[in-house]
Amino acid sequence: MQYWTAFLRKLLNPRTSRCRLRKSRCPQKPRLERRIVGSTNRWRYPRQPFSGDLLGLSQMCKAANIDFDEVLKNPDRLWISQIQKIFPENLKNKTIQSGEADVILECLGFKWELHQPQLFQSETLAKLYLMGLARGNANPEKEPMKILQAQRPGRSREQRPVKKVILSLKINDPLVTKAAFATALKNLYMHEVKMCLDDVLGVLAAAHILQFGSLFQRCVTLMMSGLTPSTIKNFYLAGCKYKEEPLTTACEKWMEMNLVPLVGTQIHLRKIPKELLHKVLKSPRLFTFSEFHLLKTLLLWVYLQLNSKTEMLPMYETVLMFFSSFPRNCSFLDRDVGQNFIPLFLCLRLHSITKGKDLEELRHINFFPESWLVRVTSNHYHALENGGDMAHVKDLSTQAVRFGLLFNQEYTTHSKVITIYGFFFEIKGVKHDSTSYSFHMQRIRHTDLECAVYENIPISLRAERLVTYEIRAQTLVDGKWQEFRTNQITQKFGLVKPSCRSHHLTQLLGLPLFNPSRG
Repeated sequence: MQYWTAFLRKLLNPRTSRCRLRKSRCPQKPRLERRIVGSTNRWRYPRQPFSGDLLGLSQMCKAANIDFDEVLKNPDRLWISQIQKIFPENLKNKTIQSGEADVILECLGFKWELHQPQLFQSETLAKLYLMGLARGNANPEKEPMKILQAQRPGRSREQRPVKKVILSLKINDPLVTKAAFATALKNLYMHEVKMCLDDVLGVLAAAHILQFGSLFQRCVTLMMSGLTPSTIKNFYLAGCKYKEEPLTTACEKWMEMNLVPLVGTQIHLRKIPKELLHKVLKSPRLFTFSEFHLLKTLLLWVYLQLNSKTEMLPMYETVLMFFSSFPRNCSFLDRDVGQNFIPLFLCLRLHSITKGKDLEELRHINFFPESWLVRVTSNHYHALENGGDMAHVKDLSTQAVRFGLLFNQEYTTHSKVITIYGFFFEIKGVKHDSTSYSFHMQRIRHTDLECAVYENIPISLRAERLVTYEIRAQTLVDGKWQEFRTNQITQKFGLVKPSCRSHHLTQLLGLPLFNPSRG
C-alpha cells in the first residue's frame, strides 16, 4: 500500500510528469505497417494473419478463390495462392535461366533438384519451402512477403540470390513409386507429360500428396476415359480413397452398362468390390439381356469369391455343380458362408424369370431359400390365373421385367423376341444413318414364330393386352454415357397395326444399348 501511494504522488507531481514526458521522447519501437481491408475503414496488421478481421479475411479469400474454412485451418494457403498468381502462367516449357537449383527435395531416398517458381504449383512443396525459409529466421512471417515483392512487375531483378533450401518429404503410400513421383515432379516443368494407364494410379497418389491440383485432375480425366474390366476395381477404389466423386460416379455408370455383357465374361469379374456391385445392382439404369443373364453373372461372381485361386473363367455348368454340391438340408444363402451375399440377391427381380427351364434350374442348385422360391412360384401362378396381369408389380422403375439388346456398329437392324405369360413381343432397333437410331417394340402372333420358340410355354389368345412400359437407349458420347428414354407409357397392344406397335424412341449420336422395361 505504501508503494502505490508513493507512486501516485509522483504521478501528480508536475516535475515528475515533465520528467516522464522527456523520457517518453526516447526512440520508440517502429509501428507495424497497416493496410485497409474492404470498402470500409477497417485496418488489419499483415503480420497477424487474422487479427480479428474475419470479414476482411473472407473478402480476400473470395478474391483469391480460396475456401475460407481451409484458410482458417491453414493460414499458409492464402500466401501460397497469392504467390501462385504472381508467378507467370507460362513457366512451364520454358528453359530455366539458371541451371543451378535453389531447392533440394529429399524424398524416397533421392535428392530431387527443383526451382522456386515451379515449386509453388504444389501446395505441399510450397508450404515446406516457406517453412524452410522461416527456419532460423527472426521474422519468419516476412519471408512470403519478400517472395511476393520480388516477383511483382516493375521490380528490379537485381535482387540478392535466393538461398538454397533443403526440404524433406516422407511418403508412406506404397502406390507412390520413384517413377511415379518423378513423373509428378516433371509435370511442374512441362505441360502434358505422357502417362500410360499402368502408371496413372501412382501419379495420382503422388499428385494427392503434393497437393498438385491440375495434375490430380488430369489423372482423374485419364482414368475416367480408360475404364476397362482390368482397371475398374483400382480406379473405383482410388476414387473412394481420395473422395473424388466424379471418378466413382464414372466407374458406377461404366459398370451399369458393362457388368453383364463385358465384365461378366472375363476373369476380372472376381475383382469387382462388393460395395460397387451392390450399387450397380440397385441402379434402374443397369443393362442386362434378361434377368436370368444377370442372375448367372452374379452366381459366377459369388463362385469366384469362394474359389479365389481360379485363374480361368469357369463354365456355367461348373458353377451349377459347385452350388449343387452343398447338402440339400439347407440352401446356400441360409448358410453362414452365404449370409454376406443376401443383400446382393435381394436386388434381383426373380419374378422376371418366367421360363420353366430356368425356374427348375433355380430349384435344382439349392441356392435360394425355399421361401423365396415359393413367392416367385406364387406370383407366376396368380399372374397366369389373371391372364398375365402382374398384380404384385407396383413400381415400374424397381420391379419391371427387363430385356435388352446390344446394337453393334455394323447392324442396320437388330431385334429379339421376348415372351412373358403367353404374350410375344419383338424389341427392335433400326439404324437410319451413322448417328441416328430408333427403337420400338411390337406385339406379334405366336403363329409368326418358329415352333421351337413357343414350345412348352403357355399361349394367350387375348386380342388385346394392356402394358405399362418404358424404353431406354444408352450410348457413349465423347467418353461419357448418355441416356435417352421415353416416359412411362401405358398402352393397349393389339395384334394388328397400328395398335401392335409401341411408341418410338429416336436417339442421335453414338452407339446405343437398347434396354426396354415392361410391367
